[in-house]
Amino acid sequence: METLVFTLLPIVVILAMLIIWKQAADVSGIVGWLAISVVAYFVFQTSIEVILRSTVAGFIRSFAVSLIVATSLLQMAFMEQTGALKRIIIFIKTIASENRGIQIMLINIGFGTLMVSVGATPVSLLPPILLAMGYSTTVAIALPAIGYDSLCTYALLGAPIVVFVDVANSFFGKGNEISLAQAGMAFYMFLPVVSTLIGLCMLWIVGRWKGIKEGLIPCLITGTIIGIVSYFTNKYDNLVVLTGVLCGIAVIIAMVMLLVLSGKNVIDKSKLTAEEIAYEHQYSLWRALTPWIILIVLILILNIPKDIFNFLYRTLKLPITGITANGSAIDTRALWNAYTWIFISTIMSIPFIRPTSQQIKKTLTIWWKRAPRPVFSAAIFFSIGEIMNMSGYSMATGQFETASMVKVLADYSAIYFHDTYGAIVAFIGLFGGFITGSEASTIAMFAKYTLTTAKNLDMTLLGSIIITAGLAFGGGLASVISPAKLQNAAASIDKLGQENQIIRTAFIFSLIITLVTSLFVLLLLKIAV
Repeated sequence: METLVFTLLPIVVILAMLIIWKQAADVSGIVGWLAISVVAYFVFQTSIEVILRSTVAGFIRSFAVSLIVATSLLQMAFMEQTGALKRIIIFIKTIASENRGIQIMLINIGFGTLMVSVGATPVSLLPPILLAMGYSTTVAIALPAIGYDSLCTYALLGAPIVVFVDVANSFFGKGNEISLAQAGMAFYMFLPVVSTLIGLCMLWIVGRWKGIKEGLIPCLITGTIIGIVSYFTNKYDNLVVLTGVLCGIAVIIAMVMLLVLSGKNVIDKSKLTAEEIAYEHQYSLWRALTPWIILIVLILILNIPKDIFNFLYRTLKLPITGITANGSAIDTRALWNAYTWIFISTIMSIPFIRPTSQQIKKTLTIWWKRAPRPVFSAAIFFSIGEIMNMSGYSMATGQFETASMVKVLADYSAIYFHDTYGAIVAFIGLFGGFITGSEASTIAMFAKYTLTTAKNLDMTLLGSIIITAGLAFGGGLASVISPAKLQNAAASIDKLGQENQIIRTAFIFSLIITLVTSLFVLLLLKIAV
């Protein structure tokens, strides 16, 4: 019991930093890292070398997320400074003004998912657009934060599910690896249910029961479309990471078709100002979209042909060795991971965007101002997870001299929760997502613990993946109660402080959806047995 208390202590410290002292995620992460290092050293007899190696290994393992954050922020700053983003915002303001239900699904789930899948940030981009379209401040802050939550697992071109597969394969060991498709065929089952629930929550936020009544059909169609598309993309390794992109595009197409069939205008320019109309004529939409068009084309080329995918993902792993405490290599897959291609697509768009030297200089200045803290926040929680995993390990003997923090958590979870563990795992994910600020970081911190608990409970391979999927979706649902994300959304419309009002409402929705997710986990586990 004593080791359990000390294991939970650093997590409590991080939580206190966020809630009581209201510190930012990066500051809370540093304090959490210090706390977990002290516990690892004094309680689990972990050497300083193991702690430092695990810290560095965690940073490297975070590249699939942290470097995507870095490159996507660079791309967004570039598009902002060159006026491309302004042109895209003008276009979005004209969409589906005659049907709010369709508009919400199209912009917040369809476009929001597509944006976050290719590295853009809905909580920065969409609030000003929604406010300009006539939505209230509360709605403009809340909808972008919740809209893409169901597909968080496939955000940043599948970064979270790629992180999960890496953690799982490290856990299962050589010869027992799972593929992206094996993980995806368990994860996708949650998408129709969670997507539909999120759609209903958004409709409620906008118009209560009247909003749900008016938007029910678009919401049900959206959930169905996401379920169908994700079923096919997750059957094949090379398409798994394209799930968010293809689901976003499919929802947009479905909502446009619904507008056409209902006789409503898809585009309505009546809400545009004279200045916006003039800018629309001056700056073509295809030119503004060039960085994203190039990125999507590159990602499709790299992933759809199986030979190219297999070479970049399975053969050309570009591992980093000599870092980890146990001597294992860390596969970077730098020529497959999205961060490389987000950067390349930005460079390739320069001849089309034609930025001035002043715009490039300002892009780099703004990027340097914005990027370091969120990049560090993404990385530090990977390091915390790595220390938890390696605590108790001795480099001298090459084995664990004491049970690791992860094993302690897993053993006590199996004892106390046993067959009901599936009912609480999504809430653990929600808790992890609130602490770390992202689903990928939640997976990095808690996936091995969840897999170990599943092993203690004698679950099958499919059961282990399902229960970890529940953890991941809980982590994704935390986006709507994440202080960092809501503050980001509020700041983008100069309404800092109003996010606190939204957290109270959002907290209830997150609990409801997480509860349904937990029940769904139990149902799937019964089917899988």
